[in-house]
Amino acid sequence: MSSQGKKNNAKQEKIVEMFDDIAPTYDTANRVMSMGVDKSWRRKACDMAYEFSAKDSLDKIVDVACGTGDMMEFWRDRAEKTGIAIGDIVGVDPSNGMVDVARKKYPKFNYHIAQATHIPLENENADILSITYGIRNVVEREEALLEFNRVLKKGGLVVILEFMKNENPSFLSKIMNVYTNKILPKIGGFISKNLEAYEYLPNSIENFSTVENMQNELENAGFEMLYTKSFSMDISTLLIARKK
Repeated sequence: MSSQGKKNNAKQEKIVEMFDDIAPTYDTANRVMSMGVDKSWRRKACDMAYEFSAKDSLDKIVDVACGTGDMMEFWRDRAEKTGIAIGDIVGVDPSNGMVDVARKKYPKFNYHIAQATHIPLENENADILSITYGIRNVVEREEALLEFNRVLKKGGLVVILEFMKNENPSFLSKIMNVYTNKILPKIGGFISKNLEAYEYLPNSIENFSTVENMQNELENAGFEMLYTKSFSMDISTLLIARKK
């Protein structure tokens, strides 16, 4: 392995260890910090994906970086609401701590402990693959996007919800940046007793990709962009793309 590869592995392992540490308080911290608004973003992601899929039954949905399983619940509940039959919902995450919480909350779903770059599923296995607020934590992102393409069936959808870097923030966005950078880490740190983990959040956003770059990376990985929408003063962005 090259020195860069070793460096990437070490960085990824540190991120996974951080999520293992905050797993027991992760849901509480997230609900307090987002004031529940993330639920509307997740609903929108599921509804739009089902609309683009235009099918009344799907064999498999894979949620990468599934964390404590909340997005998997949204996939199930929104499918039930719209009358779509789902064969299997699978969560993939490298953090044992996060998946342990998910298994207790949602025991009927299936789980794999694995990195986004090495998903233990066969080629062309899933109809939809989602990653919500997790792609910025993947060190080798381009490799992960190629892996998403491999796992998806032809015409399958990749659904990304993420806090994206904003190079031209509005006045309101700048105010939200102050909240994200100064206040949220203290709230998350207080609840989790791990300030470093929640200081990582604004830093990871600042060091992450812009929407335009993310779209280009998806297209380079063999996807066709279908939909891009930013929410709540550009805090969160939804991207949906189809495997060519």
